[in-house]
Amino acid sequence: MNFFTPVELPSGLPRFVQSDELLLMGSCFATHIGALLADAKFRPDVNPFGVLYNPLSVSAALREVVSGRIYTEEDLFFFRECWHSPMHHGDFSSTSAEETLRRINTRLQAAHTRIHQLNCLLLTFGTSWVYEQTGRVVANCHKQPESVFTRRRLSVQEIVSDYTSLFSGLIARNPKLKVILTVSPIRHVRDGMHANQLSKAALLLAIDQLHAAFPEHVFYFPAYELLLDELRDYRFYADDMVHPSPQAVRYVWEKFVQTCLSEDALEIMQESENINKALSHKPFHPESDEHKRFLGQIVLKIDRLNKKYPYLDFQNEKEICHIQLKQ
Repeated sequence: MNFFTPVELPSGLPRFVQSDELLLMGSCFATHIGALLADAKFRPDVNPFGVLYNPLSVSAALREVVSGRIYTEEDLFFFRECWHSPMHHGDFSSTSAEETLRRINTRLQAAHTRIHQLNCLLLTFGTSWVYEQTGRVVANCHKQPESVFTRRRLSVQEIVSDYTSLFSGLIARNPKLKVILTVSPIRHVRDGMHANQLSKAALLLAIDQLHAAFPEHVFYFPAYELLLDELRDYRFYADDMVHPSPQAVRYVWEKFVQTCLSEDALEIMQESENINKALSHKPFHPESDEHKRFLGQIVLKIDRLNKKYPYLDFQNEKEICHIQLKQ
């Protein structure tokens, strides 16, 4: 007996390995998946502008990554004793303009050096509601009064037109590029439930048109449907009843792994988990020869993996072993 309607996972999505170059941008859901990819020994670049919610801010940020833009003090504004960028999350803000610029430009240049070698670009759209200031969509309001912004909902065609231009340029320069689009399951209840649904519908319709326009390069992963249709229960939400719980994020991650990771990637992921489980073991006698032999076996396992997959980074794990071996 089935107690839920399963979401059909799409076939034909690109499958990647830990050596692939990945860039994830968008809502905090992208941050969650990026952290799990890093745990699985991928090297993802995650949200170089911080969390972004609407599609136009994501596309504007991507264009700045491509161009390698350098921010200056003229791009910042001072509010509530901090310097902010309207294109960046508050994590980049500081009481010093110099520090804010250092954070922004260091992060942007790191993303710029990798952008044209990407194998996969994963974008998560959160809302089609935007805030505009002097005719420009801002990525973050930084708690300024709503009166200084104009608020509106993007149309489907507006999103499609913007991304058709963006993807055409990216794919022309990097024909191997694959793009996975998702809609964040985080609900924007401040808009009201009906307005939130309209917002998500605009995102879903735009993504469907983009997939049709770039069928060999643009794909959709149903993170939104997995939470709303398979889990469908408030116990899978955090205390705010808006964000997915860690258990829900893990559930969607498992579906993502099933759909988008290659067999080699799964093998590496399993070996890495085994190594970390072994390192989390608390020995009764850490100074004993038996424990030192145990640590030596872990180092040998890491060396064998690095010989087979030289692009893997086990530096932290090896340092833990070496520190304990010296005790």
